[in-house]
Amino acid sequence: MKYAVFSSGGKQYLVSEGDKVKIEKIDIEKGKPVEFDRVLLSVDEKKVEFGKPYLKTKIKGVVEDQLRAKKISVFKYKAKTGYHKTRGHKQNITEVKINEV
Repeated sequence: MKYAVFSSGGKQYLVSEGDKVKIEKIDIEKGKPVEFDRVLLSVDEKKVEFGKPYLKTKIKGVVEDQLRAKKISVFKYKAKTGYHKTRGHKQNITEVKINEV
């Protein structure tokens, strides 16, 4: 099994060919190809490569969709003062299908 770990948007993702991954929003239109060059780890059948800090290989994929994540609630509260505030947040995300590792 061939897989890799790459970094995007301050987070790390473990992917293999054919996976769909939801990452932080990137400004690329739906259906366009995308390349990730910050590859930290690549594992083939018998070969393991570590980047110092990154490898020279690239991970290729296609942008499937631009969407928004599930809404989270943020609740602020201070005891004995009557202060409370509720806010919500929906993060913009990009869904990418990985074609080549």
